[in-house]
Amino acid sequence: MISRYLSEFYENNVQSSGEDVRSAIVPLLKLLALTVIGLVLAHPKTQIIPKATFKLLSKLVFALFLPCLIFSELGESITLENMVQWWFIPVNVLVSTLVGCFLGYLVVIICRPPPEFNRLTIIMTAFGNTGNLPLAVVGSVCHSSDNPFGPHCRSRGVAYVSFAQWVAVILVYTLVYHMMEPPLEYYEIVEEGTEIEEQLPVNDMSSTLLVEAEWPDMEEKETEHSKTPFIARIFNSISNVSQSTIPDIVGFSGESGVISPRSIRCLAEPRVVRRIRIVAEQTPLRHILQPPTIASLLAIIIGTVPQLKAFFFGDDAPLNFFTNSLEIVAGATVPSVMLILGGVLAEGPNESQLGLRTTVGICVTRLLLLPLFGMGIVALADTLDLLIAGDRMYRFVLLLQYTTPSAILLGAIASLRGYAVSEASALIFWQHLFALFSFSLYIVIYFKLLVIF
Repeated sequence: MISRYLSEFYENNVQSSGEDVRSAIVPLLKLLALTVIGLVLAHPKTQIIPKATFKLLSKLVFALFLPCLIFSELGESITLENMVQWWFIPVNVLVSTLVGCFLGYLVVIICRPPPEFNRLTIIMTAFGNTGNLPLAVVGSVCHSSDNPFGPHCRSRGVAYVSFAQWVAVILVYTLVYHMMEPPLEYYEIVEEGTEIEEQLPVNDMSSTLLVEAEWPDMEEKETEHSKTPFIARIFNSISNVSQSTIPDIVGFSGESGVISPRSIRCLAEPRVVRRIRIVAEQTPLRHILQPPTIASLLAIIIGTVPQLKAFFFGDDAPLNFFTNSLEIVAGATVPSVMLILGGVLAEGPNESQLGLRTTVGICVTRLLLLPLFGMGIVALADTLDLLIAGDRMYRFVLLLQYTTPSAILLGAIASLRGYAVSEASALIFWQHLFALFSFSLYIVIYFKLLVIF
């Protein structure tokens, strides 16, 4: 009797546990194999494929493969009803960013990086990869027929990840762009009316694959003030303006025929309004409309209008041949993304002045501590009935948003702004390297938790 009970316990628990671990690890091993292939092909000692080829591949992913994947999967899955049900996905991006900023601030307090890198420490802790890497993980997990997410695993997973991307893109091109502004302390105005000179050299990383990986032709996006602390200078100049600097303007009004300086000040643009206007003018909102974002918008518009959706999606749709061709092209996204990641890792870490303690602190906080907060937040949201009932893939994507390393796009933004370029590159390298182990650990845990949710 006891032996029979032990046998049943082994079959129901130990074997199922082993199957869960296998289901979680095998997809990661597939991605790891693709990454190693990319690393070998791009390694400086072998140079089987030159860096220029990887840059071309990154452009194809950015402008063709990824938009095709987003449009074909998100457009078919989304409806007006789904948009209402999926509301927590973009909210979760904001929550994960807020929690990451708080943890990044704690890293600054505990690890005490050089003061000029305080903002970089917070950024690299708070903003994870919400696009390419989660898409690769979802694609690899759903590639197996015995995945725990049931039918339509890939289409639902890609749709959920794609629906979160537009929030992350807006955050990067607004908040991150301004937080990456070079510190004002390292610039000085030589003479009034002249350009500012940089006190410390900034390494030129514009030719690296890291920069091209998620923002091809980034150097063409540079503006006159992209590498200067323009906003900080404007804020200082506005805050330091004396009321006496406003000239007395003479005119005719009323009985005296003279407009007083006090009246002129009342007509002047308010200081706060002027600051907001200048920040808005220097925010590169035009960069938000990149091919993946445009694909997301088109997919949402077409998917939520039944008449348009019937024209593009479905076996009897007139343009079914077109969407099928996009699906064929989209199949190259996951292998291409992982090959490019291997090429990025092949370049190795750059020299960093951030310090070992801060580098380790950021990696541990982003890859190990933040996912713990993510599990608590997702569990709380599930308890409050904020999530779609019984949808494991929905919860899996939410958890992934807390688990990924820092976005490679942050390295491109750092290069565009000329701020902490080497430090950002080094952090991205080490985070993606350590993520191979943290991903394995947490995906096993997530697979276990999804049985409970």
